[in-house]
Amino acid sequence: MHVLVLGGGVVGVASAWYLARAGLEVTLVERHHGAALETSYANAGQLSFGYVSPWAAPGIPLKAMKWLFQRHSPLAISPGLDPALYRFLWQMLRNCSPARHAVNKARMVRLCEYSRLALRELRAATGIDYDGRRLGTLQLFRTQQQLDEVARDVLVLEQAGVPYEFLDAQGVVRREPALAASAVRFVGALLTPNDETGDCHLFTQRLAGLAASAGVQFRYGSVVERLERDGDLISSVRIDNEFVRADLYVLALGSYSALQLAPLGLRLPVYPLKGYSLTLPVADAAFAPQSTVLDESYKVAITRFASHIRVGGMAELCGYDLSLPPRRRRTLELIARQLFPRGGDLARGEFWCGLRPATPDGTPVVGSTPLRNLFTNTGHGTLGWTMACGAARYLAELIAGQQPGICTEGLDMFRYARRNG
Repeated sequence: MHVLVLGGGVVGVASAWYLARAGLEVTLVERHHGAALETSYANAGQLSFGYVSPWAAPGIPLKAMKWLFQRHSPLAISPGLDPALYRFLWQMLRNCSPARHAVNKARMVRLCEYSRLALRELRAATGIDYDGRRLGTLQLFRTQQQLDEVARDVLVLEQAGVPYEFLDAQGVVRREPALAASAVRFVGALLTPNDETGDCHLFTQRLAGLAASAGVQFRYGSVVERLERDGDLISSVRIDNEFVRADLYVLALGSYSALQLAPLGLRLPVYPLKGYSLTLPVADAAFAPQSTVLDESYKVAITRFASHIRVGGMAELCGYDLSLPPRRRRTLELIARQLFPRGGDLARGEFWCGLRPATPDGTPVVGSTPLRNLFTNTGHGTLGWTMACGAARYLAELIAGQQPGICTEGLDMFRYARRNG
């Protein structure tokens, strides 16, 4: 059985790998001349299996109103004439209740924990190296209110068996000694020790190499133009003016997935959530982070690689705009300077942005569709790399007719069934 995977980011490549491991013939199509050259290229570098929370959460609407007037806001919305944006915002607002937040977070934690186990097995089986560290994530709180809010939010971690630890200010410095040089006053942190870090671009390219060795065919430099529908099936995909046929199709085009489904009469509420990063050479290792420190006030993560520091985060709803506003760079520089003033060389930073495919409820869209031979693996938002191995393994199990390793509830697009007849 031949499967055509559309998209060569970390999610698409992982899908190809696990499908090939399940014994299927796989071809991957990617418009760039290599893997992981868009959103997977320079993300924050986190594998946040424990730090998992939907953007749609209680209190977010009020916070968002305040953020819109802040100079260094973690969230920005550029109003325009795009009806998809307003549909997305309305659906996101509906998911901000405590009940919906608990359901969505539980789904995300379920998939993230499965992904952690899948990545661990992948490392053991292949020896794949990606500049990884397994030292946890430190979610840093500047105010007591932030600490109190997250304390009410860890019940889902407890239910899923995900370890965590609250640290006071002294414990934070013991965990990340370089924070002793910071001028920021913080009240404590939440440590999720199972979280990891690494270079997503390097990981994806090396996994693509492993997949090629396992028989996956890669069609780089090929543009997916449209999907052709025949009743309740996909008959072919038009790629560079050629109609390519397969038995099954996996849509892993990130933020562009919804654009491909719309002409087929399927509405997928995936919208681009623009994020930024700054990659800095390490200036002084003694004053650089050891793992990942997430500043809760700005939603910015600072992650350590071997010789570089990645400062990444923020969320901007502005459609498919890939511009690089200098003010966003200044925000990343501000956080890096505040927390690790001597850690990285800001003058030599590489500024980047990517479009993260977000859903209004935070849970990705993985699995079947109303078209019998079409599957999706998209909508992972800011957790694309974190969820990649688990989502791909889960999808391969579904397609190969195996018993999925986790509960299937709420993971595919049928949770939006009222919008897709």
